[in-house]
Amino acid sequence: MMKALWTAAAAAAGAAVYGLSRPGVRKTLREDLETVRRRDPAARNDFVSLVSYPGMHAIWAHRGLHRLWQHDLGRVPARLMSQAVRTLTGVEIHPGARIGRRFFIDHANGVVIGETSEIGDDVMLYHQVTLGGTSMEQTKRHPTIGDHVLIGAGAKILGPVTVGDNSAVGANAVVVKDVAPDSSAVGIPAAVRPKRSRVAAGSSGGQHGEGAASSKYADFELVDPALWI
Repeated sequence: MMKALWTAAAAAAGAAVYGLSRPGVRKTLREDLETVRRRDPAARNDFVSLVSYPGMHAIWAHRGLHRLWQHDLGRVPARLMSQAVRTLTGVEIHPGARIGRRFFIDHANGVVIGETSEIGDDVMLYHQVTLGGTSMEQTKRHPTIGDHVLIGAGAKILGPVTVGDNSAVGANAVVVKDVAPDSSAVGIPAAVRPKRSRVAAGSSGGQHGEGAASSKYADFELVDPALWI
């Protein structure tokens, strides 16, 4: 067992060294670290973020496994390695899932992202979120998450539903119907309602004290107490 762990660690170290030799990988790594700093007020040191954020480790692993999944002969090893990543990080991302840029999982533990899930850019998940399926058919059966979406701790989004851009799903909500863009979804089953306008919500600020709407990226506006984590 220890020999296998050391072998896996050596392989990961080798892959990291090779990856960091490529400019595109270094650019993505800088973007990932910037995302951690923007989304987590406890992130004060990039080195600590590099070695101690399992959510980020799970995302890095998924990028490689997703590429492997695109090849028929790579599907079995990709699936097996994704389970090893699950054991190490507490995050299960099926290698078939499609995930955009600047994705962040805070307090990564118990997160499940199904095979046909699609996640846009600038999405943030908290712990114990499930993007699950409701069908046994080999078809699109998992959620589609738009850009700039926040999903609170323990939320369950089930089936081929769509959560629109700039929306928020509250902690422990159960979403089984589409969520329109610029909306919030709270409760079991989730009730969907439009978010306040940016002007009305401006005094409350964004997630983790982030900047106003003029920021480079859209910020999450948690104006409903039921959305706070």
